[in-house]
Amino acid sequence: MATGHVELQIGGMTCASCAARIEKKLNKLDGVSATVNFATEKASVDYAGDISADQLVAAVEQAGYTAALPAPKAPEGAPSEDDPTASLRQRLLISLALSVPVIAMAMVPALQFTNWQWLSLTLAAPVVVWGAWPFHQAAWANLRHGTATMDTLISMGTIAAFGWSVYALFWGTAGMAGMTHPFELTISRTDGTGNIYLEVAAGVTTFILAGRYFEARSKRRAGAALRALLELGAKDVAVLKDGVEQRIPVEQLAVGDEFIVRPGEKIATDGVVIDGSSAVDASMLTGESVPVEVGQCDQVVGATVNVGGRLVVRANRIGSDTQLAQMAKLVEDAQNGKAKAQRLADKISAIFVPIVIALSVATLGFWIGTGGPVAAAFTAAVAVLIIACPCALGLATPTALMVGTGRGAQLGILIKGPEVLESTRRIDTIVLDKTGTVTTGAMTLLDVITADDEQPDQALRLAGALEDASEHPIAKAIAAGARDKVGELPTATDFTNLEGLGVQGIIDGHAVIVGRPRLLADWSQPLPDRLTAAMQEAEADGKTAVAVGWDGKARAVLVVADAVKPTSAEAVGQLRALGLTPIMLTGDNEATARAIAKEVGIDEVIAEVLPQDKVATVKQLQAAGKVVAMVGDGVNDAAALAQADLGLAMGTGTDVAIEASDLTLVRGDLRAVPDAIRLSRKTLSTIKGNLFWAFAYNVAALPLAAAGLLNPMLAGAAMAFSSAFVVSNSLRLRGFQPTQSR
Repeated sequence: MATGHVELQIGGMTCASCAARIEKKLNKLDGVSATVNFATEKASVDYAGDISADQLVAAVEQAGYTAALPAPKAPEGAPSEDDPTASLRQRLLISLALSVPVIAMAMVPALQFTNWQWLSLTLAAPVVVWGAWPFHQAAWANLRHGTATMDTLISMGTIAAFGWSVYALFWGTAGMAGMTHPFELTISRTDGTGNIYLEVAAGVTTFILAGRYFEARSKRRAGAALRALLELGAKDVAVLKDGVEQRIPVEQLAVGDEFIVRPGEKIATDGVVIDGSSAVDASMLTGESVPVEVGQCDQVVGATVNVGGRLVVRANRIGSDTQLAQMAKLVEDAQNGKAKAQRLADKISAIFVPIVIALSVATLGFWIGTGGPVAAAFTAAVAVLIIACPCALGLATPTALMVGTGRGAQLGILIKGPEVLESTRRIDTIVLDKTGTVTTGAMTLLDVITADDEQPDQALRLAGALEDASEHPIAKAIAAGARDKVGELPTATDFTNLEGLGVQGIIDGHAVIVGRPRLLADWSQPLPDRLTAAMQEAEADGKTAVAVGWDGKARAVLVVADAVKPTSAEAVGQLRALGLTPIMLTGDNEATARAIAKEVGIDEVIAEVLPQDKVATVKQLQAAGKVVAMVGDGVNDAAALAQADLGLAMGTGTDVAIEASDLTLVRGDLRAVPDAIRLSRKTLSTIKGNLFWAFAYNVAALPLAAAGLLNPMLAGAAMAFSSAFVVSNSLRLRGFQPTQSR
């Protein structure tokens, strides 16, 4: 039986329940197992049997949404995709140009020339029909499925306001020459046929289009920064064909191809070394900060970095079979299984809309039942629908998100979307990766221990000068540390690299050896007890110790390790102050992890874990009732970042980690994590405050509408005042300050 997998791009979803609806429809097909992600707008479908992509697309369309197979990747140099906010911007600008005179004429009696109301109708009609078309489409889709969202509320309110205005103009007294709206906020009962609400219909549409545009733009800006970080991967590879080297795109690499990896390059795919030896930095995959020595017949993994000599590698796994691709699959599975919070506005609308419709019908029934005029009854019922459409609701989330994400970007914090903010409120546990997050991720010289009669500066000067000729990361760390402490270094002569053991050479007439104790022992330079003890102590703490000897005697030990970032301990303290329990999770060894955790103030450590174990650990914490945030920077963290309730990636890290996270921290300072959580929580509370007031103004006016006392001026004033409040409340986020260093 034929089986397959396809990713569909879904369109038309407005809330999380839409994703559930599509998922249910697809899973009804025989042999189909589908998951739909509302956040990424994608459906991941596994199928067996005679199912075609067209059938899957048709099933989604039957549910009232659109589906398409992903477009092929654009070739290098092709023009980039169109800005998805462009059509929204065009709709907003045209609606704004048409709405401003409509609102001005309605609110300023001096502008109400003879027959001004007919010009208002001409200008407002395109706004309500064409400008609000996306809302009407979404409302119709919701109606067909028996649900109500914010789009339902907008569509219902604008159509009611526009429809009543048309009725009043053509069949009431509002269309008579000389009709005016006096500027008064008085309450008076009329049959409504002399009132038009075109400014409410056009104004609400334009305000909400503005909100949607702000939101789309802020998402795109965050996305642009993320896309720039994702461009860092290897694009091509140097392949050996009949002994001739030629560069080809990575996608064209085949199993069995031999390719060259020079120092500093990423290894293009999984393979086996057939020539050369080097040190490979695999920290992004394993979390282990010390580079791994590789030589002939050793396996290497794609996306790790060659930091030493030249390697020739034979590819043995490509594409979806590579270890990196398997990790990406872990990430994808975790993302698909991660329930995204439904938009707050939609949640409220789902309750609010049926109540408003019921109130409108009850108002109509009450007026007719008590013997009131039918025209007045319809006026009151429609007025309830008009006042229930709060334009501020459309601005509540986007304005706060725009200001919050803008302030975040200034502080180096990229927030992916409004769903992320809801996660930050609930988290109680934060899991921190060690390498590159708590630590620098790079080897650093930490200590110099000398024999009793030796000077540390002399040992450092000679060792640093010799290691300066080597490409090995540990050698680079020693050379950099020596240069910082003793200044310029002399040049080595007769330099020899003894693979896996160390280096030797002549410095200023001294025969110098730097490397493993075994290398010094081979040259009859055993370590004295003091240096042996220092080496054992360093290794017990998970650090790397290198012996130094010159002129026939072992004289010093240099201690190198992945150093803790100077701000990490302060950041851990700030996380505790936010009520979070920090846990360190690492692929590194237990001794190293414990030593670093103690240094920064973390009590709980989980060490020596593989990437899939990181996911399992996060799942175990979640199963125990914890709401988990995860901070990481490597490919080995990506699946765990996606699985966590809130994933935070260091922007200095890898593209897969950044893609899998909810928040990206552009700077490598761990203090950005508590700042990001505080900013997200503050943005969420601002959104909630906005939503409360957006509804409160309108709910307060509902009794007036039901009693038939709604003046067009009151409707316009409520709309303008609630919108102004929401915008000014959101602007307060610009004053957010990061925690000052103490």
